[in-house]
Amino acid sequence: MSVPDLNAALERIPGWFWPADQRLFEWFLSDDAARGDVLELGTYLGKSAVLIGGHVRQGETFTVCDLFESDAPDADNDAETSRSYSALTRRQFEQNYLSVHTTLPEIVHGPTSVILDHVEADTCRFVHVDASHLYTHVKADVEAARTVLRAGGVVAFDDYRSEHTPGVALAVWEAVAGLGLQPICVSSQKLYGMWGDPVPVQRRLLDWLGERPELWHTTDVLGDRRLVRVNHRKKPKPAVPVSDVDRLTTELRRTTAELKKVTADSQNAVQALRKATREVSLLGPVAHRAAGWIRRRSTPGK
Repeated sequence: MSVPDLNAALERIPGWFWPADQRLFEWFLSDDAARGDVLELGTYLGKSAVLIGGHVRQGETFTVCDLFESDAPDADNDAETSRSYSALTRRQFEQNYLSVHTTLPEIVHGPTSVILDHVEADTCRFVHVDASHLYTHVKADVEAARTVLRAGGVVAFDDYRSEHTPGVALAVWEAVAGLGLQPICVSSQKLYGMWGDPVPVQRRLLDWLGERPELWHTTDVLGDRRLVRVNHRKKPKPAVPVSDVDRLTTELRRTTAELKKVTADSQNAVQALRKATREVSLLGPVAHRAAGWIRRRSTPGK
């Protein structure tokens, strides 16, 4: 599928997968130096899975794990899925995926806690974690990603900084502080990291970003680490042609002059009305006496 067709397909599928992350997924998944399977924990309606599926190479396995419409393993998780993912069904996911690809990925229909029964250790080159937002579950997903990733493999954590997902933030940054997770880059929605030296990957990423004018990036120093920040540039508002600016300026000046004239005429009319009102008030008693004198003159004497 061509890039325009894929982008059109992604637009049709509901979900939260922004352009900067789409481009970053494409870059990480297209890395020729990486070999292995691909895993997505939590897929919603398939927006990111559709993009991932377009980068699975021959001989690789793409596995998707989600509860879909099934019951969650605990009350807190059940409340979360009922509140945020009530529209999610496996049938809808499969329809969305098959609208772009000819075959489905391997689907694990259940909680992410069972993923290690289906995906072997040290087999994956890329893992996308976007399942539960609850700390306990995300912490387990971090451990699962660490287990299945091969040396040099990359993991992307969704919602690592959103105000409604503090459990994700805690689990991810705990992994950075205590489990050896090395951040590579962050977008507004996702943190990309690996267990290994991120510097060579960051260098290649920065070279690529330098050729992508639609992406804004910078590098922050975090102690002995460096972190690349990436976001999509906002499209500038189209400039108004000079000829149109001149025309609009002329029309504005003409309208302003007409408004001043109308205001002046209105003020003159008000002043004339006030003068007439004063004259009527002064002439009223005189006119009244004159009318009485005329009536008396015209009345025959008795």
